[in-house]
Amino acid sequence: MKTISILVPESAVMETVADPRYLFTTANQFLTAADNDPSFKVELVARCPEVKLHGGIYSVHADKLLSEVKQTDLVIIPAILGDFKEVIKNNSQEVEWIKDIYSSGAEIASLCVGSFLLAATGLLNGKRCSTHWAFYHEFREMYPDVTIMDGHIITDEGGLYSSGGANSCWNLLLHILEKYTNREVAILAAKYFAIDIDRKSQAAFSMFRAQKDHKDVEVKRTQEFIETNFTEKLTVEQLATEVALGRRSLERRFKLATGNTIAVYIQRVKIEAAKRSFEATRKNINEVMYDVGYTDTKAFRQVFRKITGLNPIDYRNKYNKDSKEAMASL
Repeated sequence: MKTISILVPESAVMETVADPRYLFTTANQFLTAADNDPSFKVELVARCPEVKLHGGIYSVHADKLLSEVKQTDLVIIPAILGDFKEVIKNNSQEVEWIKDIYSSGAEIASLCVGSFLLAATGLLNGKRCSTHWAFYHEFREMYPDVTIMDGHIITDEGGLYSSGGANSCWNLLLHILEKYTNREVAILAAKYFAIDIDRKSQAAFSMFRAQKDHKDVEVKRTQEFIETNFTEKLTVEQLATEVALGRRSLERRFKLATGNTIAVYIQRVKIEAAKRSFEATRKNINEVMYDVGYTDTKAFRQVFRKITGLNPIDYRNKYNKDSKEAMASL
């Protein structure tokens, strides 16, 4: 029997405490219904007997204190709310406990932005990690030694698991359930909870954020120029002249400030505009392509799919209300 220890830190998101408990206890019910022994002992663990969450709206009663847990098979770190640096500071005992329990042989799984708490242990240094797409830039700033897997739903680094944003948590939980039991149980759970078991990417859900929380004035001016003139054919030389910098200096400073090369940033701005057009208008693929400054259909489709994980038609059908209604009427 595997022991699943669900950590309840201060500022935890309640759903990501309750959902893993629900999944693994339900999996036990599936197993016993099929005349098999239950596979999981599920326990809530915390620094103190009671943890108040969401401003005291919820109270979680721990099954065990951290000091009582000397060994376990899996620790689940829930998502956290608030200023990440402050939350990590307030959970310093939990950070140390995670390191200790990992060294005792436990696997660790972070859900969504629980990755910030996992990364604070240093266990992810030099390794890869998934997290919510909306916090990539902040994560990179806080943990430059960890490689973010852009768009990934699940990352498994030899017993250190992490997941993408929001409902991606369920995909990681199903992944672990399959590993600890079998594919049949995981599929049964996926059907029961109505989860797409093999969803691999969160790219289609991400919204490009302009990454301006830095202090490089010339880079901000470059970003603003790109965002205003993205339909034109922009070159690095043109942008460097616009902000009175040398090409190499601008490229170096741009990547340092935003995490993207200039070429990738231009692509992201163009594709974000294309996404908005597909969501809100009835324009066809070529019209949208020309609107955002592409003339090569193949190149547009390739870049769009690379960034969103979907081809333009599939994206439009998924997010455009008129397209969905038209398909529903067929």
